[in-house]
Amino acid sequence: MNLNNTLTTDPSSAVQSDGRGRDTAVDQDLTVLLLPGWQGSGPDHWQMRWAKVHGFSVVEQNDWMRPRRGDWLARLDEVVIDAPGPVVLVAHSLGCILVSAWAAFSRHTAKVRAALLVAPGDVEAPAMQEMLPGWLPIEQQPLPFRSMVVGSDNDPYCSAERAQQLARDWSARWHSLGAAGHINADSSLGDWPGGHALLHTLLKD
Repeated sequence: MNLNNTLTTDPSSAVQSDGRGRDTAVDQDLTVLLLPGWQGSGPDHWQMRWAKVHGFSVVEQNDWMRPRRGDWLARLDEVVIDAPGPVVLVAHSLGCILVSAWAAFSRHTAKVRAALLVAPGDVEAPAMQEMLPGWLPIEQQPLPFRSMVVGSDNDPYCSAERAQQLARDWSARWHSLGAAGHINADSSLGDWPGGHALLHTLLKD
């Protein structure tokens, strides 16, 4: 399995459901953890829609507006430890940076089956450094679990080139959505079935 390859196949056929919203393509022993970014994810964000439609769990942080790196790391570690079995991480924006930082220090990374990292926020960009100074630097070591970075060509918080570099640093597969902005509620993705299919594809490999 080569995690550095760009995904080029159409993943739409990977979506499976029992007709009642339950995700039959995700093993029942897996706990899917949704990791929102700075300021959280609103009700129209695909992460919140996935939580409602598929029963995935949102990792709640103590302070969404003033994110403290140490607090967020401790919370993620706690949730992973408490999970009854293996977990899948589905992160957005600052949540992706959280995953890379957590993987660099946690003793519990073996519990992670895979990570879908969507629209990572470039906290090393000058404008972001001023707003999120405690999140520097971004960890660059390979992730110890299979992973995929999903980015876009016009993300205001991370260029496509930078997102691809992060994918290489993390030994993650890269997938571009084209012009999809920050891949959030403003991107008008709805339930984002294409992203859901990417998750299934990642888990099948």
